[in-house]
Amino acid sequence: MNEAKETFRELNESFTTKEAIDEAKRCLNCKNPSCKKGCPIENDIPGFIHQLSMGNMGDAMRIINEKSNLPAICGRVCPHEKQCQGHCVLYAKGKGIQIGKLERFIADFDTEMSLIREKLPQKTRGKVAVIGSGPAGLTVAGDLARQGFSVTIFEGQSEAGGVLMYGIPEYRLPKAVVAKEIEKIEALGVNFVLNCLVGKDITVDQMFEQGYDAIFIGTGTALPKSLDIPGNKLRGIIQSSYLLHMVNIFNQNIVERNAVPLKEGDRVAVIGCGNVAMDAARTAVRMGAASVHVIYHRTEAEMSAIPSEYQDAVKEGVQFLWQTSTQEFLGDDEGKVIGLRAATPEGIRDFTFDRVLLAIGSRPANRIVSTTTGIEVDDTGYVIVKDRPYGMTTRRGVFAGGDVVHRPHTVVLAMKAAKQVAAGIAQYVDAVKLLEE
Repeated sequence: MNEAKETFRELNESFTTKEAIDEAKRCLNCKNPSCKKGCPIENDIPGFIHQLSMGNMGDAMRIINEKSNLPAICGRVCPHEKQCQGHCVLYAKGKGIQIGKLERFIADFDTEMSLIREKLPQKTRGKVAVIGSGPAGLTVAGDLARQGFSVTIFEGQSEAGGVLMYGIPEYRLPKAVVAKEIEKIEALGVNFVLNCLVGKDITVDQMFEQGYDAIFIGTGTALPKSLDIPGNKLRGIIQSSYLLHMVNIFNQNIVERNAVPLKEGDRVAVIGCGNVAMDAARTAVRMGAASVHVIYHRTEAEMSAIPSEYQDAVKEGVQFLWQTSTQEFLGDDEGKVIGLRAATPEGIRDFTFDRVLLAIGSRPANRIVSTTTGIEVDDTGYVIVKDRPYGMTTRRGVFAGGDVVHRPHTVVLAMKAAKQVAAGIAQYVDAVKLLEE
């Protein structure tokens, strides 16, 4: 492995079996477990931890599978300190149970040992198409396949996983882990159609013609937002999501190092202060940037990034310019960015940078909506959905969930919404079939 790729080795080491069981034994088995309340998908955390404490790996996995289709991923990338772990009664004393690490240990153990899968029902309950194979799409597919639906996922890229495969850096989420989780979804009987862009290669109407009873749109937010200020078209200003994508495929040996839009020795600015900004800043460090500054127009207390991600970025040498609002980008005679002008607490200042990464959010692409009739969106492009049946759009039989509906969120929040939509789809298909009979 070359040096650049070596720096993307996963940071958080897994527990050994003894460490995992010892950690599980610390759980107090609270009567009203607040950790469970802190989990968006209400995982039975005390239940799986208790089974682990007795060495019952299969039972621990079975309990996790009741709620989560992606435990090896959630165990790595969930903001645990804001959710399950942060709600643990021992957390305030600094001794909270490391729930994410335990979930990940069980999921990895299950993968490595190829434990026996659960018995699956015949796929006779209905036929569902899922558009997009990110967290929302995989969750809907997994939930419905477990309930006897025949599910096909349509994915525009050459590999399944969406943001999990292309948007989260290797050091936080190894791509081998994503591939293994997707294999488990496939083992539930889910079919994958790759390199198929819905809206271009196939339309929603054609899917209904092929006999699908319901369609789920889980395409996320594909279009990053830009800053509408002078100089924003200069070369060297790129989207953080594009950098993350290119670094991920470089790490997978799909492209050469020179395809990554960041040179060794570049002075880098990252505009924005969410989790994508942290990923971009820490990735720039690993790709050999001379310096990395995160520029944020608010204060540290107002950033949306997970505190531990911010602290790790600081440890790795990323510098932060708080209350700094970019006014314009500065370029040379050849149209390349050389810096930016910003309003700071001390007044207007010019900063020198070779590369500017934007991480100020994203919005949904309208490729699917524009190639079908009857799906309404709000004035910002997000798909409008109903509460009954949960997640159905203004077009009958077409459902949506995850970031395409709820604004960009964490993996587990996309999963939470998707689980509710999966239940809505099941209710809808059952009702339609009942009426047909």
